[in-house]
Amino acid sequence: MKRKYIVFISCLLLLNLLTGCWNRRELNELGISVGIGIDKEGKGYRVSAQVVNPGEVASAKPSGNRTPVTVYEATGDTIFEAIRKMTTTSPRVIYMAHLRVLVIGEALAREGIEKPLDHFSRDHEVRTDFFIVIAKGSSAKDVLKVLTPVEKIPANKLFLSLETSQKVWAPTLTTTLDELITDIISEGKSPVLTAVKVTNVNKGQSQQNVEYIEPPGKLRYSGLAVFKEDKLIGWLNEKESKGYSYIRDKVRNTVGTLACPEGGNIAVEIMKSKTDVKGKVKNGKPQIDIEIKTEENVGEVECEIDLTNRETIDMLEKSAEKKVTAIILDSIHKTQKRLKVDIFGFGEAIRRSNPAAWKTLKQDWEEQFLNLEINVKVDVKIRRIGTVSNSFHREKEE
Repeated sequence: MKRKYIVFISCLLLLNLLTGCWNRRELNELGISVGIGIDKEGKGYRVSAQVVNPGEVASAKPSGNRTPVTVYEATGDTIFEAIRKMTTTSPRVIYMAHLRVLVIGEALAREGIEKPLDHFSRDHEVRTDFFIVIAKGSSAKDVLKVLTPVEKIPANKLFLSLETSQKVWAPTLTTTLDELITDIISEGKSPVLTAVKVTNVNKGQSQQNVEYIEPPGKLRYSGLAVFKEDKLIGWLNEKESKGYSYIRDKVRNTVGTLACPEGGNIAVEIMKSKTDVKGKVKNGKPQIDIEIKTEENVGEVECEIDLTNRETIDMLEKSAEKKVTAIILDSIHKTQKRLKVDIFGFGEAIRRSNPAAWKTLKQDWEEQFLNLEINVKVDVKIRRIGTVSNSFHREKEE
């Protein structure tokens, strides 16, 4: 009996250690924000929040009269102030635990993004797995106002489209908050973010935009935004962006085109790509060796060519090696001659290989990068030619 009393009293004492839901908030008190846009406004910021309309998204039979999301905006001297100020128009507190994408306007990006990012890295409710993109040629607010088909919630469209594009196309890049901050504070690599463009924002923010077969208002990813420290300084086009992805070992799958000897094209699918970047210091001068190995499949043939001949495959492999090498060199040339920043992490490669030499080189690494000797070696293997040996065009001729 005495033992039962001891156990009972012990349980009562342990209850004091349970905190319970001391900071709970009901779901109907929160405005779930899935997209945040930040633009420059005077000396402060204009913050836009894309908030989900639960009745239009969760309901089995949505009314159809309301958009699935609403955009609230407010200005403030700080990001935190502007978000809280949104309660003057929003009936609910903006809740960012489910944030999918952070869009930064081009004007603000050129001025610097380090300060605006502080709030998102400091707020305990904000997870760091959202993607960060730059609005090219427009404001972040305009990007968040465009309604999209297929994906009801535009921020989800931006998130999934970027994720899918990186996996199967390669010129785009998914960048989270932690990755961006690491690049900003790194001594041997400058940050890069994917750029997003918006067309016809006026029609894009109307409910009618999703009623067209081809919506007039569109959101499209367009190359990469290049930063020097935390300031936007220029852009890489699609081809140069793919070169960046090759160097950074970000290519998982993509498609390329090879020219046939007698005219026409062959489409090849890169199924596997592995990049090895090594740095070294020779006679006091830094050097970079880039070795890339890819495996490709033939996906389409628009010319008369015999794919059953081993010599033909060898010729295509050499052609693919030259094509990939050219793409990589174009990207390097653009950054060395025009942008003049190391976005590839070559400085990090030198530091890993020779920490002692890096202590001296890092003092003027920007100048060292401009004349950095870079050697590129590409090895391509074509593994499969598809379900048919040769094109039916060739068989028809025969």
